[in-house]
Amino acid sequence: MSALVTFGAEYLGALGPFPVDRRFWCEVAPVVAQVTGALGVPVQVLRLLTVDGGGGARDGHVTYHVEALARPADGVLDRRPVDHAALTRPDALRSAWATAAGLRELLDWAAAALRELGRPLTGPVAQRRAWNLAGLCELPTSAGPVWLKATPAFAADEAAALAAFGGVDPSLVPAVLAAGEHRILLADVPGRDGWNPTEATIHAAVHRWVAAQATLARHPQRLPTRLPDHRGSAQRHRIAALLAGPRRGTAPGGLTAAESRAAIDLLAGFAELDACGLPDTVVHGDFHPGNWRCPPGRPPVVLDFADAFLGNPVLDGLRLCEYVPEASRPVAARAWVQAWRAHRPDADPARALAIGEPLAHLGYAVRYQEFLDGIEASERIYHEGDPAASVREALRTAGSPGRYLLGA
Repeated sequence: MSALVTFGAEYLGALGPFPVDRRFWCEVAPVVAQVTGALGVPVQVLRLLTVDGGGGARDGHVTYHVEALARPADGVLDRRPVDHAALTRPDALRSAWATAAGLRELLDWAAAALRELGRPLTGPVAQRRAWNLAGLCELPTSAGPVWLKATPAFAADEAAALAAFGGVDPSLVPAVLAAGEHRILLADVPGRDGWNPTEATIHAAVHRWVAAQATLARHPQRLPTRLPDHRGSAQRHRIAALLAGPRRGTAPGGLTAAESRAAIDLLAGFAELDACGLPDTVVHGDFHPGNWRCPPGRPPVVLDFADAFLGNPVLDGLRLCEYVPEASRPVAARAWVQAWRAHRPDADPARALAIGEPLAHLGYAVRYQEFLDGIEASERIYHEGDPAASVREALRTAGSPGRYLLGA
């Protein structure tokens, strides 16, 4: 990676290239550590500028815009020419935390909220992630770590979703300590991430999650009105609008006209999905084990509600099956089907999984397009091509319905 370093209104120079041990481009803690060590002053990563090579949001040579919080010693940085005006030029779609002023305001808000809570900061803030979908920082306080998360305008109201689930099962989600417009402070959840879950972990997570969703469905007054409403025909209309393209009959995002027409034909499946009898509820939108936190000796806690909406819960079951290891997919499918059968004996969740997979991928295509429409040009590399890829995955899976359901 390389870094272009600024200090206030001044461009100081460049650093790198040098290797950094990180899994994804958005994981900036190792970048902060490397640049801080090289410069001898604290820094913050503002945003990704360019990527040469790599793919899937990882690998390659990545260049970041880094803000120094103090002036480093002379001679540390390479004064290679850079278009400073272009580097710092405002962009209407730039995330607030991707500017020095915006990040400073966000951290000041968090510090003030923590003081009001009687949990003042006790050390420097640690940046964990910085990209177009979120800014994530770990804040050391007198009562232990607290997490600050900021999200873009197209993200769901996480505080509303967390409040809904916390009102049903407080141990299912992290506690919200403070919330503002597209920003929240969350209590720490000790443990490990949920990747590669055991069968017992899958069952514990799914049954608690479905129980909470079913409870919310039985009490419509508990459904948060501030979440995107994809109930009824709303999701179908969103997908149809994407597939129609900017002009009726044109294919969006690199799709051929034939692919777009074939995808539109899949929308008839929404009527079949509705007939499966699952209730509308709060849907996580990205319910995979990477968004679970597994405390020692306790069931998983569910994180990251930026894609939450009101609608059919089948997408959560499908997302889980997609992200667990292949050998665990029938386990996940059975757990989800059994959980919904227990709460809705008159429903057919197994058929919903079979019918819903291509429709879920069409929904992802719309969501990815929302990402692309809401972020600045340099960040589009994270999602470029994803809408078309999701539509093609919908067409592919439409030919093999029920593939997760062996033994379900």
